[in-house]
Amino acid sequence: MLQHKDHFHGSDLEKIEQIYGIRKEEITSFSANVNPLGISFLLRETLAKHIDAISSYPDREYLSLRKCIADYVDTDYENIIMGNGSTELISLFIQIEHPAKALIIGPTYSEYEREIALGGGTCLYYPLQEALNFVLDVDHFTKQLNESIDLLVICNPNNPTSGAISRKTMRRILDVCKQNDIFVMVDETYVEFADNYKEITSVPLTAFYNNIVILRGTSKFFAAPGLRLGYAVTGNRDFVKSINARKNPWTINSLAVIAGEIMFRDTAYIARTRNLISEERTRMYQLFSQDSRFKTYPPSGNFMLVRLLSEDMTSGELFERAIREKMMIRDCSTFPFLDHKYIRFCFMTRELNDRLAECIMK
Repeated sequence: MLQHKDHFHGSDLEKIEQIYGIRKEEITSFSANVNPLGISFLLRETLAKHIDAISSYPDREYLSLRKCIADYVDTDYENIIMGNGSTELISLFIQIEHPAKALIIGPTYSEYEREIALGGGTCLYYPLQEALNFVLDVDHFTKQLNESIDLLVICNPNNPTSGAISRKTMRRILDVCKQNDIFVMVDETYVEFADNYKEITSVPLTAFYNNIVILRGTSKFFAAPGLRLGYAVTGNRDFVKSINARKNPWTINSLAVIAGEIMFRDTAYIARTRNLISEERTRMYQLFSQDSRFKTYPPSGNFMLVRLLSEDMTSGELFERAIREKMMIRDCSTFPFLDHKYIRFCFMTRELNDRLAECIMK
């Protein structure tokens, strides 16, 4: 296990606009991992009709929304915790657990490390091995777990590798964590995109384990990052009470509450999203796998990690090439354990994906 130094996110669209002189509205972001269909069709048609909702406070318990989410993920509504995006929930969890030492499976999203450090904790990384296609060696991993660790953080499917841990494997991990009094935070931001969703999601495990909390949100799958609507699932009712006692009331506004209930019930949009991503994930994976200049890793999320095998090709150069054609990919050199030979891009519509592939593979 290794301790990792500070690392940073890639440039956002505003910075790109300033540096390259390209209007951000003209840039197609293959870096944000957001649903290419945009917001829920039903939401677009109906939200404006509820504008009067801002004249009153929302239910501070968010009962109707929690019941809606509970139906969506198939759990009890009392297991649902609402938050102003998953970022607020991560912060609250760290404040409650206050881990002195946390273990993070990496390479992964940097916000976990940041919040743990802000809380005074130390982060260790368990590095996924490229030789294993960044697939977790669960036997080796569980042997590293011990009582000195307070918190384990797992992104599933993982960003940026797009690999996933099955629920069967997660159960093995939870058993060992239970023995060592380790609390487990699982970020399922991208799980709804997975073809084998029912084999990956850990929500059913919350009925049997009280040492797990699962993070979800609406930023990626429902293409609503500006809504700031996040939620978590846990079977630990004491933990739920602790979170609710600490967090501020009404952190979710009235329109976000209504929007959430509309989105989670838009079954046509949900099905169309999954079909599109499934088809394009398979097609793009096969396309890049056939080119000897690239190494691909089987993706479960709505994005793919690619290793550049040509000596004359770097992540920075490909980022430059793509952005000059008004497409933004992720240069993964800032992720722990990755370098200038890795890029990540999400799956958009067929036409846009073809345009990106032509740019990268020329």
